[in-house]
Amino acid sequence: MLDKVADLQGLMRNMGARAKAASRILAQSPPETKDAALRAMADAVEAATHEILAANAEDLERARSSAMAASFIDRLTLNEARIAGIAESLRDIAALPDPVGAVAAEWTRPNGLVIRRVRTPIGTIGVIYESRPNVTADAGALCLKSGNAVILRGGSDSARSSAAIHAALARGLEAAGLPADAIQIVPVSDRAAVGEMLAGLDGAVDVIVPRGGRSLVERVQRDARVPVFAHLEGLCHVYVDKSADIDMAVSVAVNSKMRRTGVCGSAETLLVDEAVAGTHLLPILDALRAAGCEVRGSGAVRALDPAAVPATDEDFRTEYLDAIISVDLVNGVEGAISHIARYSSGHTESIVTQDPAAAERFFGAVDSAILLHNASTQFADGGEFGFGGEIGIATGKMHARGPVGVEQLTSFNYRVSGSGQLRP
Repeated sequence: MLDKVADLQGLMRNMGARAKAASRILAQSPPETKDAALRAMADAVEAATHEILAANAEDLERARSSAMAASFIDRLTLNEARIAGIAESLRDIAALPDPVGAVAAEWTRPNGLVIRRVRTPIGTIGVIYESRPNVTADAGALCLKSGNAVILRGGSDSARSSAAIHAALARGLEAAGLPADAIQIVPVSDRAAVGEMLAGLDGAVDVIVPRGGRSLVERVQRDARVPVFAHLEGLCHVYVDKSADIDMAVSVAVNSKMRRTGVCGSAETLLVDEAVAGTHLLPILDALRAAGCEVRGSGAVRALDPAAVPATDEDFRTEYLDAIISVDLVNGVEGAISHIARYSSGHTESIVTQDPAAAERFFGAVDSAILLHNASTQFADGGEFGFGGEIGIATGKMHARGPVGVEQLTSFNYRVSGSGQLRP
């Protein structure tokens, strides 16, 4: 047992040392080199489509034999279109402006000192994720673009798929003359490897990004000895205000819930202003059911819709990631704000209203990372924000918040230029 522990520690610390060395190379690599690597990675992913699909088929077979939920299977599944989407995302990230060296602010002091705040790479990012093999490519590409090395630790359920994608990324790096150690993937499923990452790998890891369920994120936040960009569960809400256009309310609610139920931006709770419950509630619920969604309603909802399954308080705290939605009636925008403050995970909320004042009140009072007006919560995605992709949606409030893209994966330093000034 001692040998096994020592071997794992040695493996992980060696990965950390190699990543740190690679990060120094990346920090000095010109944008052209990084972009060439990203395009080569995209080509390699497309060329490896058959191998990636074969690996994914093995992961899916194991998942189905374990009776995994349909939402989990959806997140795990790759097909030719999704692999093409991964390659396209890599090319989109290559086309983004390089954040490294960008001047975020510049000013001149009365004494003539010129001060610039300049974006710099963070160093080495540790990404711990579950079941989504596409995160392997997204995280690797975003870290590369922002000049960071990355150590990836995917879930055991997607291990084969992630390994096949990673092999393609490594080929792309090498084709562009960058070190393969810039993007590494933990080759063992032992959970102790996560503990080693959380301990920082002898100072090699600068930031940890967890992407997964509550238990994973809570463990990372509890045990990490390095800073964390937390991606908590997506308890997302859609609030239909009294001034909402009914057709828009129906379409936004259905798309928010049912476009893909297994993504973190899927709406889990629908709130309807009680002032329009008589006109708006049933058309929305009928449309949700027609799309295959189970409706769980509060007592007030069930008084108008007896077909709804009774909702408990726990339902309003649950990220279903499935074709289920909890529904309640609220007293206007203030009632919606109170409900969201009580139950939300701080991820994404949407208001459907034709009243600009209601939208502004909602935006000003709801403290979540992403707020939308008259749009689906499924737009909670770095690609949809023009970031090319994302490592996750950060629900904390420090440094990175919302979709974590290339800009959020940089730090900064201050560069001060003088002409011989001395401090008196």
